[in-house]
Amino acid sequence: MSSPRLASSRTARLALAGGLVAVIALGAALYGLGDRGNGGACPLGAATAARVAPLARGEVAALQVATDPKPAPAFTFTGPGGQPRTLADLKGRMVLLNLWATWCAPCKAEMPALDRLQGEVGGKDFEVVALNLDTRNPDRPPLWMKENGIARLAYYSDPAGRALPVLQTRGEVVGLPTTFLIDPAGCEIGVMKGPAEWASEDAVRLIRAALGRS
Repeated sequence: MSSPRLASSRTARLALAGGLVAVIALGAALYGLGDRGNGGACPLGAATAARVAPLARGEVAALQVATDPKPAPAFTFTGPGGQPRTLADLKGRMVLLNLWATWCAPCKAEMPALDRLQGEVGGKDFEVVALNLDTRNPDRPPLWMKENGIARLAYYSDPAGRALPVLQTRGEVVGLPTTFLIDPAGCEIGVMKGPAEWASEDAVRLIRAALGRS
């Protein structure tokens, strides 16, 4: 028969072991939660990506839909009226962020389609944000837009050249045009590297699906 002292010692050891197991289990649970990609930062992004993925075909087949949506990068640019803006300022609406420049022929070729897409789908819950990356001759891009009938797109610019280095560092931009689909929470749903026919039925259908519209 065990003595009371030995029984007490055994009970203490078991309690300590149980406490350690509980701590390890809690740590593993917390680690597991933090290791689930960006689910915590982009809880609705995966559902949006799932709606969009089957529609990345035809004119928008080159859209790379994220399997694990992540927050869009932070950088400052200039919004309509010349005020500093960030992507965080655009939260609350779906954004099609298009990077373009007047020295990029494919960029200019797709601008009329982006303008038509804004006219057809744009509103309080969706905006085409065409971000101009020219760093010289600041009057040239808005003049080009006016001369070419681009009237529905607000003028966003990055004359200080802040955006491109951030996006290139992340490996998301290798050339222009590049277009990002960003959800209302500020998470990247997909990226198009190269031009697309953004006013096509394929593109409109995809954007409507991203918005949850039938």
